[in-house]
Amino acid sequence: MLINELYKSTNERMLKSIENLNINLMKIRTGRAHVGILDHINVSYYGSNVPIKQLASLNLLDSRTIAIQPYEKNILSTIEKSIRESDLGVNPINLGNMIKVPMPSLTEERRRDLVKLVKIEAEDTKISIRNLRRNANESLKKYLKDKLISEDEERRSQEDIQKLTNNHISEVDKIIIKKEREIMTI
Repeated sequence: MLINELYKSTNERMLKSIENLNINLMKIRTGRAHVGILDHINVSYYGSNVPIKQLASLNLLDSRTIAIQPYEKNILSTIEKSIRESDLGVNPINLGNMIKVPMPSLTEERRRDLVKLVKIEAEDTKISIRNLRRNANESLKKYLKDKLISEDEERRSQEDIQKLTNNHISEVDKIIIKKEREIMTI
């Protein structure tokens, strides 16, 4: 019972690490527009920082342009300012009733920099997964020391945790290869 709970808990945490990787990779521009790129931008609204998607509808006009239609007209300039000051490096255009956010083309050098950033994110995720493996193995050793499991159960469980780790790390590699292809495609 202890081993099953440990395995399940470790698996869930590893999946959470991969989910966080996907969220972080969504923030990295590929040259194509998608509304998820604006998810981390907050707008000052009546003294509170509010996510942009709660203040406006976000749509794609074409493959390189995002349209932002605020629910209230008076917040248009505040949204524009928040986007301009963000780390996205885009230049929003205020049309009076909506904001257009054109995504500039990426240069070859910028694409390479983004690939490096993607690899850093991947390595951080792999480290997180390996740390979870280490924690699980330490728990197994503690169970053995406390005589809650046998040596055979500990050895089998460590092998299972290692297989789980390998599966999740290969999943990270697949995600990274896909993202690199996406970034390098012109």
